[in-house]
Amino acid sequence: MSKILEGLKYSDSHEWVKVEGNIAVIGVTDYAQAEMGDITYVDAPEEDDEFEKGEEFGALESVKASSELYSPVSGRVVEVNPELEDAPEKVNEDAFGAWIIKIEMKDPSELDELLDAAGYRALIGE
Repeated sequence: MSKILEGLKYSDSHEWVKVEGNIAVIGVTDYAQAEMGDITYVDAPEEDDEFEKGEEFGALESVKASSELYSPVSGRVVEVNPELEDAPEKVNEDAFGAWIIKIEMKDPSELDELLDAAGYRALIGE
Protein backbone atom coordinates (compact mmCIF):
# COMPACT_ATOMS: atom_id res chain seq x y z
CA MET A 1 0.00 0.00 0.00
CA SER A 2 1.28 3.45 -0.91
CA LYS A 3 2.22 6.03 1.68
CA ILE A 4 -0.20 8.97 1.54
CA LEU A 5 0.29 11.91 3.88
CA GLU A 6 -2.61 13.79 5.45
CA GLY A 7 -2.58 17.57 5.16
CA LEU A 8 -1.20 17.64 1.63
CA LYS A 9 -3.05 18.27 -1.63
CA TYR A 10 -2.83 15.80 -4.53
CA SER A 11 -3.33 16.07 -8.28
CA ASP A 12 -4.86 13.32 -10.38
CA SER A 13 -1.52 13.22 -12.26
CA HIS A 14 0.19 12.05 -9.02
CA GLU A 15 1.90 15.21 -7.81
CA TRP A 16 1.65 16.27 -4.16
CA VAL A 17 1.53 19.85 -2.88
CA LYS A 18 2.57 21.07 0.55
CA VAL A 19 1.40 24.63 1.16
CA GLU A 20 3.79 26.98 2.98
CA GLY A 21 2.16 30.41 2.95
CA ASN A 22 2.06 31.49 -0.71
CA ILE A 23 4.57 28.78 -1.73
CA ALA A 24 3.54 25.40 -3.13
CA VAL A 25 6.18 22.73 -2.52
CA ILE A 26 5.67 20.10 -5.23
CA GLY A 27 6.84 16.52 -5.59
CA VAL A 28 5.56 13.17 -6.83
CA THR A 29 3.61 10.70 -4.77
CA ASP A 30 4.90 7.46 -3.30
CA TYR A 31 2.45 5.64 -5.60
CA ALA A 32 3.96 7.34 -8.68
CA GLN A 33 7.56 6.55 -7.78
CA ALA A 34 6.64 2.90 -7.04
CA GLU A 35 4.90 2.58 -10.41
CA MET A 36 7.94 3.99 -12.23
CA GLY A 37 10.62 1.90 -10.58
CA ASP A 38 14.20 3.15 -10.14
CA ILE A 39 14.29 6.83 -11.08
CA THR A 40 17.44 7.70 -12.99
CA TYR A 41 16.87 11.35 -13.92
CA VAL A 42 14.73 14.29 -12.82
CA ASP A 43 14.12 16.86 -15.56
CA ALA A 44 13.25 20.03 -13.64
CA PRO A 45 12.62 23.59 -14.82
CA GLU A 46 14.76 26.64 -14.08
CA GLU A 47 14.11 29.16 -11.33
CA ASP A 48 11.84 32.00 -12.50
CA ASP A 49 10.12 29.76 -15.09
CA GLU A 50 6.35 30.31 -14.98
CA PHE A 51 3.69 27.64 -15.37
CA GLU A 52 -0.06 27.52 -15.57
CA LYS A 53 -2.02 24.92 -13.62
CA GLY A 54 -1.94 21.65 -15.56
CA GLU A 55 1.06 22.66 -17.68
CA GLU A 56 3.99 20.25 -18.01
CA PHE A 57 6.97 21.46 -15.95
CA GLY A 58 9.38 18.54 -16.25
CA ALA A 59 9.68 14.78 -16.25
CA LEU A 60 10.94 11.80 -14.33
CA GLU A 61 12.89 9.10 -16.13
CA SER A 62 13.31 5.57 -14.87
CA VAL A 63 14.71 2.36 -16.26
CA LYS A 64 11.13 1.48 -17.27
CA ALA A 65 9.60 4.73 -18.51
CA SER A 66 9.53 8.49 -18.72
CA SER A 67 6.68 10.32 -17.04
CA GLU A 68 5.78 13.97 -17.45
CA LEU A 69 5.24 16.20 -14.41
CA TYR A 70 2.34 18.65 -14.38
CA SER A 71 2.06 21.76 -12.24
CA PRO A 72 -0.88 21.48 -9.81
CA VAL A 73 -0.97 25.29 -9.47
CA SER A 74 -0.11 28.37 -11.53
CA GLY A 75 2.88 30.46 -10.60
CA ARG A 76 6.61 31.11 -10.75
CA VAL A 77 9.34 28.63 -9.79
CA VAL A 78 11.25 30.09 -6.84
CA GLU A 79 13.41 27.05 -6.05
CA VAL A 80 14.46 23.77 -7.63
CA ASN A 81 15.71 20.91 -5.43
CA PRO A 82 19.46 20.83 -6.17
CA GLU A 83 19.94 17.36 -4.61
CA LEU A 84 17.92 15.61 -7.31
CA GLU A 85 20.34 16.54 -10.10
CA ASP A 86 23.01 14.24 -8.68
CA ALA A 87 20.78 11.90 -6.68
CA PRO A 88 17.45 11.28 -8.48
CA GLU A 89 17.04 8.06 -6.47
CA LYS A 90 16.05 10.21 -3.48
CA VAL A 91 12.56 10.32 -5.05
CA ASN A 92 12.38 6.52 -4.67
CA GLU A 93 13.81 6.59 -1.14
CA ASP A 94 11.42 9.26 0.20
CA ALA A 95 8.87 10.58 -2.28
CA PHE A 96 7.50 13.09 0.24
CA GLY A 97 10.93 14.27 1.40
CA ALA A 98 12.34 14.71 -2.11
CA TRP A 99 10.40 17.74 -3.34
CA ILE A 100 11.12 18.79 -6.93
CA ILE A 101 10.16 22.47 -7.18
CA LYS A 102 8.70 25.29 -5.13
CA ILE A 103 6.24 27.62 -6.85
CA GLU A 104 5.04 31.04 -5.73
CA MET A 105 1.33 30.68 -6.38
CA LYS A 106 -0.54 33.18 -8.56
CA ASP A 107 -3.95 31.97 -7.40
CA PRO A 108 -4.03 29.94 -4.16
CA SER A 109 -7.75 29.19 -4.75
CA GLU A 110 -6.57 26.64 -7.37
CA LEU A 111 -5.66 24.44 -4.41
CA ASP A 112 -9.39 23.88 -3.85
CA GLU A 113 -9.51 21.89 -7.10
CA LEU A 114 -6.95 19.35 -5.84
CA LEU A 115 -7.64 16.15 -3.92
CA ASP A 116 -7.14 15.60 -0.20
CA ALA A 117 -5.55 12.40 1.12
CA ALA A 118 -8.85 10.50 1.10
CA GLY A 119 -9.64 11.63 -2.42
CA TYR A 120 -6.20 10.57 -3.66
CA ARG A 121 -6.50 7.21 -1.90
CA ALA A 122 -9.79 6.67 -3.76
CA LEU A 123 -8.19 7.74 -7.07
CA ILE A 124 -5.49 5.05 -6.83
CA GLY A 125 -7.91 2.47 -5.46
CA GLU A 126 -6.46 1.99 -1.97
